[in-house]
Amino acid sequence: MLQAALRSGAAHRRAVFEVFARHLPEGRRYGVVAGTERLLDALADFRFGEEELDFLSSTRVVDPPTLAFLADYRFSGHVRGYREGDLYFPGSPIMVVEGTFAEAVLLETLTLSILNHDCAIASAASRMVHAAGTRPIIEMGSRRTHEAAGVAAARAAYIAGFDCTSNLMAGHRYGVPTAGTSAHAFTLLHDDEPTAFRAQIDSLGPDTTLLIDTYDVAEAVRTGVELAGTGLGAVRIDSGDLALAAQQVREQLDSLGAFGTRIVVTSDLDEYTIAALAVAPVDGYGVGTSLVTGSGAPTAALVYKLVAREDSSGRIRPVAKRSVGKPSKGGLKSAYRRLSPAGTATAEIVVTAGQPLPEGRPLLHELIKNGERVHNEPLSAARARHRASMAELPPEAHQLSRGYAAIPTVFD
Repeated sequence: MLQAALRSGAAHRRAVFEVFARHLPEGRRYGVVAGTERLLDALADFRFGEEELDFLSSTRVVDPPTLAFLADYRFSGHVRGYREGDLYFPGSPIMVVEGTFAEAVLLETLTLSILNHDCAIASAASRMVHAAGTRPIIEMGSRRTHEAAGVAAARAAYIAGFDCTSNLMAGHRYGVPTAGTSAHAFTLLHDDEPTAFRAQIDSLGPDTTLLIDTYDVAEAVRTGVELAGTGLGAVRIDSGDLALAAQQVREQLDSLGAFGTRIVVTSDLDEYTIAALAVAPVDGYGVGTSLVTGSGAPTAALVYKLVAREDSSGRIRPVAKRSVGKPSKGGLKSAYRRLSPAGTATAEIVVTAGQPLPEGRPLLHELIKNGERVHNEPLSAARARHRASMAELPPEAHQLSRGYAAIPTVFD
């Protein structure tokens, strides 16, 4: 596209691209924006160096004029977007990219690969956090996804309310709090379970978390309390009927005087199993596979579409595809969230340029201006924004049963 547009002369026309989702994953009532700051980081380094240009030249992917354009590529346009932690709904213009066609079209894959992944993970994580109530959740999915995706998933889950991650790179790179427990391999390494528990307690102290389902759960609980005392920090259950096992373990711990020992459960949890454990004596959850795969929706189904472009007279005109099943709405847009007097979200209002601005909370914020990044915020801000945005939702938005978006998207 770039090479042909350079040849036709249209490559330098001003253009507006928009990121949006035509629909939410089946059964979801809202989506969560995540990945924006990661995208801004990536965009700052988006260059074509000598090695990349040599590859494109030697494989004849593009012609010499296109290589020359790529060698000097620097994005000099504008980017507006929803900030991380906020919510989105079908049709929400969560990111708007303005620049020349040549500049902006090159950003499609970079933009969608980051936002589709991170929004999907954050959206699933948010549902799990709500199902957990006040109980903490550890992100433990690194072994179930690509190594780089594991780091990004831990970051996205933290934005949506997860308390910590077992991924140390996420802690190093993004400051996500880290935590973890031992695996069955540690117990199996030793001659017997008491020897394994004693080694762990001697190294990490009695406040550690012991994995108790390698052999016999009741025997493991008894051994753990004998070795660590009634101040044993926690035990982890990773198999079986978790609700029943948690009840039996709680009763046994209490009978041994270990009233403060917490119970953490793992084993392929998702928002539905977490909700089902609401009445069980569980103190925390560890979630892996379902989290890093978006709990059945590994992509947010976001698209990057041209919605306006400069015509031969220099005017910016709306454009939109009209194909059956995949229509889009043309025009440069702004978005607002309409709230009731009580502060409950009632609609997503999207207006095209030239229309009167409605009342509501503005959702699009300046991220890049004239190629320079003008927005940079810590994860704590995104995390706080998510809590505030969730508080605006009507009660039905939190249902796990099938349903439609919690609020309508209205185009004016």
